Amino acid sequence: MTIDEYFAVNRKTAIAFSGGVDSAYLLYAAAKAGADVKAYYVKSAFQPEFEFRDAVKLAEMIGCGLQVIDVDVLSDEKVTSNPQDRCYYCKQHIMSAIMQAAGNDGYDILCDGTNASDDADDRPGFKALGEYGIKSPLRECGLTKEDIRKASREAGLPTWNKPAYACLATRILTGEMITGEKLLVTEKAESILYDMGFRDFRVRMRGKNALVQVTEGQIADAFAREEEIREALSDLYEYVNIDGSPRISK
Repeated sequence: MTIDEYFAVNRKTAIAFSGGVDSAYLLYAAAKAGADVKAYYVKSAFQPEFEFRDAVKLAEMIGCGLQVIDVDVLSDEKVTSNPQDRCYYCKQHIMSAIMQAAGNDGYDILCDGTNASDDADDRPGFKALGEYGIKSPLRECGLTKEDIRKASREAGLPTWNKPAYACLATRILTGEMITGEKLLVTEKAESILYDMGFRDFRVRMRGKNALVQVTEGQIADAFAREEEIREALSDLYEYVNIDGSPRISK
């Protein structure tokens, strides 16, 4: 089944929208196929402001309605205690909020941007998707991340080469309490590095210190500007380390 065929059958669909590569293409594909589609973006302490701005711009560009839903993920101790399956509990909050809003708007089908490259064994959030009956058209149609980036480029979507992004909570070690203050520090630190010209990186919190991880192509630049980076982040951390091994994931 192609993505066009999917939306030919599922004509009225709500989409859990993050503004990332996958959900952006999914929303575009649904709109292009002529489906009655609406995007729902959950705004929480785990999402930085730039992700929200990107989502709003993309929905406008694609020409679809976007509803923003505020969810207080920090109110749940099962989330803030940061267990291995934190993503599962967080996803419960997000999807239940979207399902309620979409249901109120008359949408019975809710889709997300999970694709055929995503490893279900490594994502606790998959369990929540199954429990809530969330559809994943990209995965069902066999579209990989590479396929989606290629199709997005052909469609003229600015997200075609957008780096993968994981929520701010992933910067805090599993088992360490998540607080609003830690998330704000992380968001500010990553905003500073972005303004310095770095792309596709993480600033991990290690106690009162920071571990900066960049992709292989940026390692030389990061070490050349090590003192500049430390100075830029000195108000946020006691010490800043540059990770010499490229391993950007979550």
